[in-house]
Amino acid sequence: MKNFLITLCILSSFLAAGSGAATAPAPAPAPGATTTILVFGDSLSAGYGLPQEAGWVNLLKRRLQTVSQVSLINNSISGETTMGGRNRIEQALKTHRPDIVIVELGGNDGLRGASIDSIRDNLEAIIEACQRHKATVLLAGMQLPPNYGMSYTQKFQDIYPQLAKRHGLKLVPFLLDGFGNKREFFQADGIHPTAQAQERIVENVWKVLKTMLKSQQILAFENKRAN
Repeated sequence: MKNFLITLCILSSFLAAGSGAATAPAPAPAPGATTTILVFGDSLSAGYGLPQEAGWVNLLKRRLQTVSQVSLINNSISGETTMGGRNRIEQALKTHRPDIVIVELGGNDGLRGASIDSIRDNLEAIIEACQRHKATVLLAGMQLPPNYGMSYTQKFQDIYPQLAKRHGLKLVPFLLDGFGNKREFFQADGIHPTAQAQERIVENVWKVLKTMLKSQQILAFENKRAN
């Protein structure tokens, strides 16, 4: 129960951040970059409540800086919904032309009690748009607390593996896995993950993302970290 209550606090922060602006425009990919990764999410990926450099996306970008020919762009907005993402995905794809898109959306929809069908349909439209643009999707799953009802929370959670299976996607089952019930990983307000928690998110994403990056330089980098 404690785990779910903390998760609820985290997800509730999405709604409170709904009027937040998008993250600062990312610089153009470095000259010679051959793989562009686009993070397309909400406040968890926008680094709400943290210095810009402390969010998990920027930590991942820092990790990838040691790997040439990879560029990462953050196109996340605090308070974003799947419908909002559906409305802006085409422009994001045309602007950044990513090779990989990390889709991290759905928490706000679940908190608002949106229909499971609408959440699934919007996420599927985002996925299909990415695939039309020849971008590979990494889907980041979310979960809801039990007070939304066992049936609804289970159906919500099932959206992500179902879409991953249907479209042959890589999946992070739960972005906040490993720390949702640990108070020390949250800021003083008890809602927003700390910088230390951001490191956990990076690891959750990295263990899937690294399998998508076939460059020998990526593999060499991972081996170096292990030694």
